[in-house]
Amino acid sequence: MSQAFPPTSYTPARIQEAVQELLAMDTLPPIVQAGHPALRQHAAPFEGQLNATELSDLIDLMRKVMHEAPGVGLAAPQLGIPLQLAVLEDQFEIDKDAAAVRSRTPLEFFAIVNPSYSPLPSGTAAFFEGCLSLSGLQAVVERPESVRLEYLTPAGEPVARDFNGWQARIVQHETDHLHGTLYIDRAELRSLTTNSEYAQRWAEPGIDRARRELGFLTERL
Repeated sequence: MSQAFPPTSYTPARIQEAVQELLAMDTLPPIVQAGHPALRQHAAPFEGQLNATELSDLIDLMRKVMHEAPGVGLAAPQLGIPLQLAVLEDQFEIDKDAAAVRSRTPLEFFAIVNPSYSPLPSGTAAFFEGCLSLSGLQAVVERPESVRLEYLTPAGEPVARDFNGWQARIVQHETDHLHGTLYIDRAELRSLTTNSEYAQRWAEPGIDRARRELGFLTERL
């Protein structure tokens, strides 16, 4: 799916047509990459543009694409669909030390519709972060350590739920996608690294060595 949706094209019929095109594909659709306009637009709130079956099928497709990537979240704009919908799930097994430092615990699969988040008074945390739409890159992002997420379930039920640690990071990352924001907009640009450089030099639980040697967040040194 490569077509961009200018803001004036956020018609229910056009969004439904684009989703139907995705669902009719014989293979999994590609994840659009940075530079694609869909990633820089404020996605349309879900207001019944899809029927229940189409919405369910789109969520299932997004979950498959997320698993195939693999990743821990995927937003509809990453498939070129300008709709406020994202799926999240984190079941990866990682090093126990890294999990402890990053407050990373498993996150069961769920889908969010029309989400927004607000920070809770628990400070911030900074770690390397990547994105399926910026393939091959990572950078350190400082984010609120805890947030309250308000969203609708696919059935239309309103939910307010608090998230902490790495789960809060996933929630913020995916919700940002729905408002045209990429993690690189919030990143410490001096920390920007390729995946290979990260694996060779900075793949450790925290960011202290990367911060010293790359010269970012120096006020904490």
